[in-house]
Amino acid sequence: MTIDLIRPTTDLFDSWAEAVAEFGDGHVDGSGLSAPVTPDRETLEALIEKAVLHADASAELPEGLVHEDLFWIVEEGEVIGFLSFRHELNDWLREAGGHIGYAVRASRRRQGHASAALALGLDRARAMGLERVLLTCDVDNVASARTIEKAGGVLQDVSDQSERGQGMLRRYWIAL
Repeated sequence: MTIDLIRPTTDLFDSWAEAVAEFGDGHVDGSGLSAPVTPDRETLEALIEKAVLHADASAELPEGLVHEDLFWIVEEGEVIGFLSFRHELNDWLREAGGHIGYAVRASRRRQGHASAALALGLDRARAMGLERVLLTCDVDNVASARTIEKAGGVLQDVSDQSERGQGMLRRYWIAL
């Protein structure tokens, strides 16, 4: 298995649309999209524009947002998931979101893709000069907790983030 993190592109529209559709109407961690998502060309073009803007460290972003790199997790031309690497933490991310968010489509889970993508995300964090990164996952998401722990995640706490639109979250730090 060889995966890559690539920037959103119209070249993989069909595969992206299939991946987004597989998640249904819910939020897709790391995708840069807000639920509900319509996997059409207009949505993808807006996502590409957002990805370019948010990756540009010199760009001024709307209040409450931070610079981030939006990636697609791709294997042999198939979009199998999404990863967002946030360059810094704001108050919301410090409590509920973390530096890295990711999701793998259901049909491609339990194949090591999340671990491989997280490793690439950690490489990006190292390249940005970060000394450690924060990751969060739902308290009942055992697979994500294992993935984070396997990558060196040390549990900081379990925290109720319902006031931020989340539930009970496990918060981990990974030293780089």
